[in-house]
Amino acid sequence: MMILNIDNLDSDWCDKDIIMLHACFQLLTDFVEKEKAFNGHIDWEIDQEATNAKAEIQQLYQWWSTRKTLDNLNSIDTLETEQYNEDNRMLSRLIKVRQWLWT
Repeated sequence: MMILNIDNLDSDWCDKDIIMLHACFQLLTDFVEKEKAFNGHIDWEIDQEATNAKAEIQQLYQWWSTRKTLDNLNSIDTLETEQYNEDNRMLSRLIKVRQWLWT
């Protein structure tokens, strides 16, 4: 059995939509940080699709790094409509590049 530790959620109650967002971006974070996606063992320059995927993954990772920091500081309301819509847009973008999240 595999267990996914979500770094920035504590053991308090959390609704499934928020868990889903954090779980998906934890997978991205693990890919970038633990699997060291950009340390040269993946040829991101093999073609334009790979190059575009790398850029998108980097943008999503940067967005999430900022987003989770603000969340940890209680600087955002995760259920506020504008934030919720942005989270959904970014989650959709992440799903579109999931085929590239392997090493």
